[in-house]
Amino acid sequence: MIHELRILLTAVLFYTRIPCPAWVGHGPEQMRESRKYFPVVGAIVGVLTLAVYFSSSLIFPKNISLILSMVAGILTTGAFHEDGFADVCDGFGGGWTKEQILLIMKDSRVGTFGVVGIGLLLSLKYLILVEIATLSDPLIWSTLLCGQVLSRLIASIAAETHEYVRDEASSKSGSATASRIGWKGLLPGFLCTGLTFFFLPSYWLALAALGAYASKIVMSWFFKKWIGGYTGDCLGAIQQVSEVVFYLGIYATWICL
Repeated sequence: MIHELRILLTAVLFYTRIPCPAWVGHGPEQMRESRKYFPVVGAIVGVLTLAVYFSSSLIFPKNISLILSMVAGILTTGAFHEDGFADVCDGFGGGWTKEQILLIMKDSRVGTFGVVGIGLLLSLKYLILVEIATLSDPLIWSTLLCGQVLSRLIASIAAETHEYVRDEASSKSGSATASRIGWKGLLPGFLCTGLTFFFLPSYWLALAALGAYASKIVMSWFFKKWIGGYTGDCLGAIQQVSEVVFYLGIYATWICL
């Protein structure tokens, strides 16, 4: 139990800005194993964003409360995944070869493609959440929680189905993203995702997860075509896009069914 707690806290330490005790450590093996708790970290982020939304909506209108909840989520993760998405936009937008794409994605500066891409993504995320909030309060509560968890499970699955293409030693996230942990290692993530989906107002809303996973298939195919696999930034992009696609699917499913 102590070992698993250490691994869980390692995941919290790596994927968020939440402080953890010094005894947790962050060795390569711990970092590798921590990915199995990636969706659990999503649940933590989801609960925090939901708490901010719920508390602020007691005073402010829903659209402002949603902005505040998004800010809370970004501050909690340090824009970790948003940064990955922006880097992917820059890399694939400005590079024409595998070497160029990887070099651009490693650059800490953000270019035009990254600024435009993250701006559009966050705008779409905000607008669709506003629309969901107008449909039902229980729906927006469960959506905020489930989206954070499911998208991280999907990103973790992508690391199992494709090859890591960077030199692990040269990557800040290599230890956590380069090695496979096996499908058994993903079990905590599947359990966490299944538990959060019980909070959905109707079971058929889980159909939205299919669209989110489909976005992973398309993006993984695209990454494999151009660079032969994935990087940590690619996983961040998959997390962000699958989260938004899940929100779109929730709205479409609610309206259509």
